[in-house]
Amino acid sequence: MVSYAQGVDALNQSLSELRDIDVSFEFFPPKSEKMEQTLWKSVERLAPLKPSYMSVTYGANSGERDRTHDVVKRIQQQTGVAAVPHLTCVDASRDELKQIAKDYWDSGIRRIVALRGDLPPGVQKTEMYASDLVALLKDVADFDISVAAYPEKHPEAPNAQFDLLNLKRKAEAGASEAITQFFFDTSVFLRFRDRAAAAGIDLDLVPGILPVTNYQTLVKFAGFTNVHVPGFLHKMFDGLDDDDQATRNLIGANIAMDQVKVLAKEGVKHFHFYTLNRSELSYAICHMLGVRGNGTK
Repeated sequence: MVSYAQGVDALNQSLSELRDIDVSFEFFPPKSEKMEQTLWKSVERLAPLKPSYMSVTYGANSGERDRTHDVVKRIQQQTGVAAVPHLTCVDASRDELKQIAKDYWDSGIRRIVALRGDLPPGVQKTEMYASDLVALLKDVADFDISVAAYPEKHPEAPNAQFDLLNLKRKAEAGASEAITQFFFDTSVFLRFRDRAAAAGIDLDLVPGILPVTNYQTLVKFAGFTNVHVPGFLHKMFDGLDDDDQATRNLIGANIAMDQVKVLAKEGVKHFHFYTLNRSELSYAICHMLGVRGNGTK
């Protein structure tokens, strides 16, 4: 039987591991007035948590460039939180990319998430890759640059080693941080971190956390991102009524909390939440982590 003193020690140890945690949140540009209202309600809800930054995605070839710029600048100006735009290189010339980067720098933006972007239909190869974009951005100004990492391998990579070498090229080009694709098996991230260290990759690896709000959407995302959905997760959502959103939210929050707790024990201090423009689960998880509305931790 565990004594009271042992229980207190275990609690204090758990709280210690969750101290000094940094969080960041990802959003996407809204495509309708209703989606815009949802986005800004979420931004306003999460901004008081004082995240390291809020990033905004950028869809290549989808006409989202101006919307991304507008959202980023508004976050930067109105919330006091560092806003971080995603920037892709498959649908813009080098001169266009340099101009976009200069505009961001002049607007006070100091970090960019540099990505290749999805290839247009029928296109098999592009002139620029993420490592090339990183180098271009560093030539424009001294940006802090985040890139993408794939613990379970990029869907287009022929093998895991090829994918790892690609990440190393991005680090050597000047990136300082890599945000991972979402995952659910924490051992996948930890093994990936070990492999990256063994390969001499000098990057802060930030785990991407996706709080599950819709199981069917999750399965769809996982299918085209090469993410394994463990059997336990299937079982946890099995049999739930379609309208039982409260239970699904509770399960999703618990799954994400378990991930964060395990990774915190392994020394991870920064977690990036894919919010899907919803604040409820990310806010609740941060609250449980001790990241509170007054900015204290």
